[in-house]
Formats: sequence, structure tokens, C-alpha cells
Amino acid sequence: MKLFVILYLCSLVISSSFAFDPSPLQDICVATAEPKNAVFVNGKFCKNPNLTVADDFLFRGINIPRSTNNNVRSTVTMVAVDQLPGLNTLGISLARIDYAPYGGLNPPHIHPRATEVIMCVQGELYVGFVLSNQLGNRLITKVLKPGDVFVFPFAMIHFQLNIGKTAAVAISSLSSQNPGVITIANAVFGSNPPINVDVLTKAFQVDKKVINDLQSQFSNATHN
Repeated sequence: MKLFVILYLCSLVISSSFAFDPSPLQDICVATAEPKNAVFVNGKFCKNPNLTVADDFLFRGINIPRSTNNNVRSTVTMVAVDQLPGLNTLGISLARIDYAPYGGLNPPHIHPRATEVIMCVQGELYVGFVLSNQLGNRLITKVLKPGDVFVFPFAMIHFQLNIGKTAAVAISSLSSQNPGVITIANAVFGSNPPINVDVLTKAFQVDKKVINDLQSQFSNATHN
């Protein structure tokens, strides 16, 4: 019995060790779409290190404001491995978030592969995350002003809202080269194909018409 418990605990440790990006075993592994003479590492092919150039490690324009003319009035500019190939295997990425004045929202979402640290650069942001069912879904919130830093723990639902009268900007660092994102409303009401209405009416305890309306709205927003 003791041996079984030890083996079980070891399996948990080993499983958790693969929950984040693995540590690199080489100096660089610049991602490339061309598999010829390349090695597949951590979801990407690695460019021959002798053929890498400075531009493989460069992303320009993170200082440029982005349009927030959309439904949520915010825009995320991601700098992950797809935008900056030199990030491959390095376990880190960043993003710029632009928020329209008073009401620009980065809606509730999760990053399935990363913890996020956010810094308010401009404006005033109401930010928060929700703890798991085990901890009673407690909401942790704070108002950030320029220079303030806040952390969203791994895989927790979180959000940011501009509560100021001017445009706001934040910079986020994430603990994965490819953190991914699941926007809660889009995933639940805009899935393809749609989730069975009976599932959602019971889950949210609302009438089918409400679910139909939400699925219609988010299906169009997600798939157009």
C-alpha cells in the first residue's frame, strides 16, 4: 500500500512538471514554419541556430496605440511565439492591451497555459480574478493606476475594465511562449457547434429564449 501511495504521489509530481513550458535544453530554438532540416520542439519547428538572425528576436511597434472600435472596446496586441519566433522554448510572452475611455473591457477569460502579471501604464483600471469553487469563487479585485502591478494566478478567470475618462494602456507578461486564451462568454455561447440549449438553461437557470439570444449574439461575433 505504501508503495502504491509513493508511486501515485510521484505520478502527480511528474504530471504537474509538464503543466508549464519545459525548460530549454539549448541556447536558442527560433520557431520556423519550414520543417526542412529542422527539429520539432514544444509545438514548433526549430530553425538551424547557425541560420538565425537578429530579426528572429525582434518585435517592433508595441508602443503604437491600437484601435478599440469593437464590441468590448479593447484590443490585445499579443507578442507570443507566433509573432516573435525567438520566444520558442523560452516560456515567456507579453501583450499590450488598449482600452477605450470609460468602459473599455478585456472581458472575463483564462489563459490555459500561463500566469499573467499586468502593469497599468496609462489610465485607471478595475481588475480582478475569481478563485475556484473550492475557495467559494471569491472575487479578488483592485483599482490600478500607472505604475501598479497585479498578478492573475494560473488558469483563474480574470478581467480588466477601464474606469477612467481617458484611454488606458496596460502591458502584460505571461509565463508561456504560447499562453492561449479562452474568453468565457465566447466559449460558452459562441462554441462551434453550439452547446445544447438544455445544458445551458440548466447551468444558468434561465429561459431558453435567453440562451438562444446569447448564442445568436456570440455565435455571430465569434465566427464572423
